[in-house]
Amino acid sequence: MKIKPRQSIWQVWHMCFGYLGIQFGFALQQTNTSRIFQTLGANIEDLSVLSIAGPLTGLIVQPVVGYLSDRTWNSLGRRRPYCLTGAVLASIALFVMPNSTALWIAVGMLWMLDASVNVSMEPLRALVADQLPLSQRSTGYAMQVFFVSGGSLVASLMPWLLAQAGIPNVSVAGEIPPTVKYSFYLGGAVLFVTMLWTVISTHEYPQDVLCEFADAGLVHRAPVDRAKMKRDGLLWLVVGSVGLAFMLSNRLGRDMYLLTGGIVVYGVGQLFFSAWRSRNIFTNIVADIHGMPPAMRRIAVVQFFSWFALFAMWIYLTASVTQVHFHTTDPRSAQYNAGANWVGVLVGTSGGVAMIAAALIPIMARRFGRRLTHLINLWLGGVGLISFLVITNPQWLLLSMVGVGFACASIPLLPYALLSQHLPAHKMGVYMGIFNIFIVIPQLLAASVLGFLLKQFFGGAPVFALLLGGISLLVAGLAVLRVDDQVSHPTAAPANASGRP
Repeated sequence: MKIKPRQSIWQVWHMCFGYLGIQFGFALQQTNTSRIFQTLGANIEDLSVLSIAGPLTGLIVQPVVGYLSDRTWNSLGRRRPYCLTGAVLASIALFVMPNSTALWIAVGMLWMLDASVNVSMEPLRALVADQLPLSQRSTGYAMQVFFVSGGSLVASLMPWLLAQAGIPNVSVAGEIPPTVKYSFYLGGAVLFVTMLWTVISTHEYPQDVLCEFADAGLVHRAPVDRAKMKRDGLLWLVVGSVGLAFMLSNRLGRDMYLLTGGIVVYGVGQLFFSAWRSRNIFTNIVADIHGMPPAMRRIAVVQFFSWFALFAMWIYLTASVTQVHFHTTDPRSAQYNAGANWVGVLVGTSGGVAMIAAALIPIMARRFGRRLTHLINLWLGGVGLISFLVITNPQWLLLSMVGVGFACASIPLLPYALLSQHLPAHKMGVYMGIFNIFIVIPQLLAASVLGFLLKQFFGGAPVFALLLGGISLLVAGLAVLRVDDQVSHPTAAPANASGRP
């Protein structure tokens, strides 16, 4: 079997450049969505459930797009058609969202933005694994982290920079400040241009050539135990129904309905697929979920706790800083908007640190191993989030974000470098999409329970969501010690393997 040739650093640069634009979209969303929602009248306790668009669209879109991209071969290639389509739609959403005149419009645009970015993101991640040999994949993902961090730095700082340039940072009641609007316009343009650059400058291996390489092996998928799936489905359905009835009878928060309702839907889905005998996209994805490599299951636990923490930070960072460090909850006040801009500076700081960390992490991994390196970085992030409770001077929060920056660099780098060595090329897309489920589930959990927990146990103070996020990162660091760091060589695929069932 052939070994993929090594790519030049510039070839790696070109295929990862689109991630700069993707992160522009994500960073603008992460640092400004709560600000937009509160400006349009949303309450703090509703922010988590209103922000559910990202994880829910990822749960649905990424496995499906990954599955389809494994089977797509046209003039643009295998992954690039999805990268370009998602970029066009996401750019449109970035232009429309800051012009929302009502909360429901902003929420709808958030759904469109997240769905579109998800269409681009995992095919672009799978593209790196398709094109690079195992020996270069850590370099490829480090390059992605570099662009992600750079995009986060610039996009997060943009409202603050525009305010320094004299653009009004406060608007009339119910309207989004001009600094936010112009930031979104620039972000939409950057997203489209950078992704177009990657699509034009990167050439994918043809189908027959890709299947000749040594890493085009097959994951041996165990047959699905339909009887067990049926039993599990009934159990989840009963648990979810009882929980939903309890929430309704006690009139608990709407966000808790999301958790129990999700359990009911999952149970119904298990029952449905246990009875569905024909093979199609959905049954194939379910079969691939059941046939995940053991290493992927262990890495999924690490990602679960890591992304719970990140989602808690994204939702509540603005509310925490404006309330605790700028002493206001009025989104129309100059003090609130100054605090919201400072959140952009904080997130930008973590992005700048992550750019440096992306270069340091491969060196750390060679010295300490990838597992211990990831543990160190996650614990730095955990301590950084927890420190928000004890630091009162907003300037010193920059130090907290140094630790967060190391975690943010490590989370999209080392787990994917560990994962890709256990996956075959012809299923890279679907397994990358399935892996995203274990990024999405903790975000759905965070969206369901954080608002409830803050209201019931922490007096509604959003800063305690950052405490829970910090603890979650500490747990993720411990979980990474269970991950196997040995390279797995999948069994070679037949010469005509196409990834089709």
